[in-house]
Amino acid sequence: MQYPIGIFDSGIGGTSIWKAITTLLPNEDTIYLADSYYAPYGQRSKDEIVALSIKNTEKLIAMGAKMIVVACNTATTNAIEYLRTSYDVPFIGIEPAIKPAALRTKTKNIGILATKGTLSSELFAKTSNKYSDTINIHEITGSGLVELIEEGSINSPEMEVLLHSYTDSFIEKNIDCLVLGCTHYPYLIPQLKKLLPDRIDIIDSGEAVARQTKAILNEHTLLSKSASFERNYQFYTNGKVEPLTQVLTAYANKVTIEYMNF
Repeated sequence: MQYPIGIFDSGIGGTSIWKAITTLLPNEDTIYLADSYYAPYGQRSKDEIVALSIKNTEKLIAMGAKMIVVACNTATTNAIEYLRTSYDVPFIGIEPAIKPAALRTKTKNIGILATKGTLSSELFAKTSNKYSDTINIHEITGSGLVELIEEGSINSPEMEVLLHSYTDSFIEKNIDCLVLGCTHYPYLIPQLKKLLPDRIDIIDSGEAVARQTKAILNEHTLLSKSASFERNYQFYTNGKVEPLTQVLTAYANKVTIEYMNF
């Protein structure tokens, strides 16, 4: 029997992480929980976020997960320390990619687009404080973005208005790196590229998370070596199935997507 990698997010955003993981690790099975009923996490209290992360973790462990990827910046920054001390499986978390942006910036101005829950967390403050002496970090709370993505309204007029307001503010600050601090936001990259000048690099965490997932699986001798059978990619949502189906259209013949009350 092959045990899967468990992945959870506050909705469909973590599928951007799932894509990076399965590209790098094609021999691994996965179970993904889209906790869309409770999205967005970014507006919730730390206690609520921890409780939701416990719920999702225990569901994935009950379903046989050998490790868990917390594919949500807000859940990582608020709950990852508790999860790591409370459960035996290894955990991978997602943090805004401040370090690569800090190393890459020429203007010494970087932008962070993230949720309120991420930007107000202790872990985010600790990470940003490491670099705040040498660069200027400009933070914007992406209010409304997760909700529109969860509704399947990625290309809506409402989304364009919101993104315009956020990108205009970043451009005024002379940033040359924009860090996407939410796993939902990579789905907005095509629109962001239209609104931002070419000199601004857009940075997300997907590939780095996939590499870390592989490293931790190796470290715990959990890496699957078998390529002899078809992969099992299971997706469950406690919200609407349609948005999840929409972002996984290219994988339609490889994945199973179901509603589940969890």
